[in-house]
Amino acid sequence: MKKILLPTDFSENSWNAAKYAISLYKDEACIFYVLNTYTPTIAHSRFMAASVTGKACEDMEKCNSEKGLAHFLERMKKESSNPKHRLVPISSFGLLVNEVKNIIAAKEIDLVVTGTKGASGLEEVFMGSNTVRMIKAIKNCPVLAIPQHFSFKTPSEIAFATDFNRFYTSSELQPLIEMAHSFKAAIRIVHVQYQIKSLSEVQQFNLNMLRKYFRGVEYYVHTVSELNSVSKTLEVFTSELGIHLLAMLNYPHSHMDEVTREPVVKRMVFHTQIPLLVIPELGMGAPSHRSAENQQSLPKSPMNP
Repeated sequence: MKKILLPTDFSENSWNAAKYAISLYKDEACIFYVLNTYTPTIAHSRFMAASVTGKACEDMEKCNSEKGLAHFLERMKKESSNPKHRLVPISSFGLLVNEVKNIIAAKEIDLVVTGTKGASGLEEVFMGSNTVRMIKAIKNCPVLAIPQHFSFKTPSEIAFATDFNRFYTSSELQPLIEMAHSFKAAIRIVHVQYQIKSLSEVQQFNLNMLRKYFRGVEYYVHTVSELNSVSKTLEVFTSELGIHLLAMLNYPHSHMDEVTREPVVKRMVFHTQIPLLVIPELGMGAPSHRSAENQQSLPKSPMNP
């Protein structure tokens, strides 16, 4: 049974992400852990109030969190009364990113699905500060970021952006391959270059390994020249090919790393027009809760002697 974590602040933005998740996995048995975190205000007045369980509640933030979760889950049930889906509310005292990391470990979460939104200032322009913090902090679970106003489309076309400079492990690519199998989707490997040139020996080896990993799915390889920035190039590529989901591995000097480091004025155009699957780097020793049968032995490469 797939385990999905849905962080929510009860906004329409997080509701859209929840709707996307239950539509995406409508044919799979899933447990959706719906998380809301809260922290007390500095000047906090404690009082007695009725919680959703009917017991006395001395903490206003805790009460609001529990009530909000009850309403949110009721809304999810009205959206879809799928018998394959089980909804579990989690009201947690603490900082969002820390609680997400704790729940991933405790519940063996397969995927975090979060909403994205724009705001004024720095990283918020890209996809929202909480989402960026999660992507940077989570090392053992993929994160699927859903744009604020994106309506669900079955991801029959998935773009995977890479520069072929890094050797990917099978465990890192497993979430992408699983999605391609589940939705009978084609994977479009897109290589963004500053200028078109032949692949190095290392790049060619890594491309050949990707071909082996993707042997069981339909895939294509595209090489494109950079248009002003990586984010602009990917935005144009996904728009022109009707891509429904963009996937990137998150590691130093990757396309994902480049996009988050780009100047704000360049990054604004890449305002997550489509869902973005960010896969953490697992190949360099980061722990993974995925079972051993889902992981293959790693062949040697020019970068992995």
